[in-house]
Formats: sequence, structure tokens, C-alpha cells
Amino acid sequence: MKRIALLLVCAAACKSAPSPAPAATAVPKEDFRSARNAVVAATDRSAADKALDPGRKPAEMLEFLDVRPGMKVEDVGAGGGYTTELLARSVGPSGAVYMQNDPRWMSFLKDAVAERFTHPAMKSVIRAEVPYDDPVPPEAKDLDLVVINVIYHDVANMPVDRARMNKAIFDTLRPGGVYVVIDSSAKDGTGLSETKTLHRIDESVVKDEVPKAGFRLDGEGNFLRNPSDPRDWNASPGAATKEGKRGTSDRFALRFVKPDSSK
Repeated sequence: MKRIALLLVCAAACKSAPSPAPAATAVPKEDFRSARNAVVAATDRSAADKALDPGRKPAEMLEFLDVRPGMKVEDVGAGGGYTTELLARSVGPSGAVYMQNDPRWMSFLKDAVAERFTHPAMKSVIRAEVPYDDPVPPEAKDLDLVVINVIYHDVANMPVDRARMNKAIFDTLRPGGVYVVIDSSAKDGTGLSETKTLHRIDESVVKDEVPKAGFRLDGEGNFLRNPSDPRDWNASPGAATKEGKRGTSDRFALRFVKPDSSK
């Protein structure tokens, strides 16, 4: 009798036990690469954006950012939104993109931003006109990625507490989230001395400041490097365009990660 009872209990337990979850299928890297190439090649991207592509290397940038559908991302110091639109196209309708610009810059950015938002790809992008000291809107939480593209040196020229800015970005990222800083490089050892005159920054400054917020340097990209750049000319868009050099400055790309405390 006891044996029958035990068999009945075992049968009930086996019947109610959930089936093991199927193993997750990894998406091949090649699929993501193809998707990024398709984003860049989209026929509805503006002629103005496509004209900047040779110097900005958007496919390589998106690969370095490892941006994927469904991600929540923020473009800090987005300016006219070249990078923002690429991010919006990459994360798709299931993702979220925040486009941050400091209110102090909007007087000369307003027309470019207004034009950018006439593009269908921007329809779900959230504008965040907040200062660099507090660059993340309150509703943006557990972000996967924050990028600041050729703007860190400009922030250094403003009365901004960069330590506070970097900590705010750290706090808004999920564990394992990524913060990418891209900028035109100044000569080694120049620190912040050429942020105004040449619109360049010594990358060692960024490598020193960002980890103080809690980040760990996770990778460096060489896709925008130009060893032949003497790094002695003004890399700002206006000055570089006038000299026929836009898109040729030596630029570093640094990927920082918010450590996952569970690991």
C-alpha cells in the first residue's frame, strides 16, 4: 500500500514539474553586422548625413557600440542628431533613444534639431534638453548604452562638473551597461590645454576622469584613428570644413562598462 502511495506522489510531481526552458539561441555576429550595414545604407537617410559618413564611419561605430534592437540608449551632446538617428534606426521600435542637448546650446541648434525631427526614423526619439551636470532625464532608467560623440572636449570648456556628469551617467546605466566616449585627440601630455583652441582633448584625461565614477575601461576602438594627423589643427566642424579636413582628425573611442556586482 505504501509503495502504491509513493508511486502516485511521484507521478503527480513528475506531471506538475515544468519542462526545462529551451536553450537560448545566440544570434550570430554576422547577423548584427548585416543589420548595422543596412541601417547605414538606408535609402531614406539624408544626403547631408551620407556626406558625413566617410569621416564618421557609422557602421564601424555601431559595431563598437554593439547597439542592438530593443536597447535603451542616450546620445549625450547630440547636437543636430547625426548619431541619434543612427541609434534610433538600430534599436528599432522596441527600443528607446534619448537625445540630450544642453539648453545653453539650443539657440544655435534649434533649426538643425527641428529639421532632424522631420525624419520618420526620429518619430519615437525622446528629446531631453537638460544640462550636462544632470544629463539624464528622470524617466531614463536602466539604460543599456550612453554615448558622447566628439563632445567631451566641449563640456570641458563649460562650467560643468564633469565628475557629476559621469556619475549621473553611471547611475542611469544598468549593471553591465556601457558608456562610450569618442573625441578628437590632442597630443599626449597636453591635458585640457587644447580643448578651446584646437577642439581636441588628451585621451588620458578621459581615461582618468571616467573610471572615478565607478566605470571600468572595457575596450578601445581604432576605427577613427589617423596616425598621419599631426594633431596641431582645429578639429571643430566649422574650422575643419573650411580647411577641407573634416572627418580626418585622429579620434579615440573608449568603451567603459558599469561593473555587474552580481558577477
